[in-house]
Amino acid sequence: MSYFNYHNQNIFFWEIGLGPPLIFLHGNTASSKMFEMLLPLYKDNFKVILIDFLGNGHSDRMEDIPSELWYEEAMQTIALIEHLGYAQVNLVGTSGGAWAAVNAALERPELVNKVIADSFDGRTLHDGFAEDLLSERNRAKKDVQAVQFYEWCQGADWEAVVDADTQALLQFVSLKRPIFHKPLSSLQMPILFMGSREDTMVREDLADEYRKMADIVVRGAVHLFDAGGHPAILSNAEAAAKVIQQFINK
Repeated sequence: MSYFNYHNQNIFFWEIGLGPPLIFLHGNTASSKMFEMLLPLYKDNFKVILIDFLGNGHSDRMEDIPSELWYEEAMQTIALIEHLGYAQVNLVGTSGGAWAAVNAALERPELVNKVIADSFDGRTLHDGFAEDLLSERNRAKKDVQAVQFYEWCQGADWEAVVDADTQALLQFVSLKRPIFHKPLSSLQMPILFMGSREDTMVREDLADEYRKMADIVVRGAVHLFDAGGHPAILSNAEAAAKVIQQFINK
């Protein structure tokens, strides 16, 4: 197990495979474990790098997760890239990790080659996000499969992790924090907005939002799968891997 120090806290990461660096960024209440089953699809073509954001997985826990968690996670991603000494990495962020990926690319464009932003709401959170979040989290805590996923990703203290993440997101909404600290229009590198039309955990007008974002950035593209749940990178694993590889190699 490998760690690097970030502001006097330990962040877990690991590398596998050969090829151009490809960093996977997990979503809220998840960890790098969510990508383990996908490794056979990527490790022969990329140097795959996985990270557990602070407060998740094998990384140090945080007493309070910052309300601007997706920006903070972007800073952790940048710190990892610098720690490893890489330049021009490719970022794949899914769900909340997509916001972290875009923020990292906006903050340090010289470090990023291409971005894949998968299964996220886009420039803003959908209407009723806070209410939907509370309902979803309360329901998930009573669902056997959801609890198994949380425990698999986080360990025995999964409930404390989920509660801390929920409070951070509610505070984010309450304080009306910006999702991006820099204009999306300033994004220079190619970015692929990926998702599923059947995903019920993202905004209903996802296709329209993705098209608008693709028009705003300098080099944007959209790929939506007709079927599949949340996130698309898992529900359409083999097809998504082909799309991502083609996008990076293009």
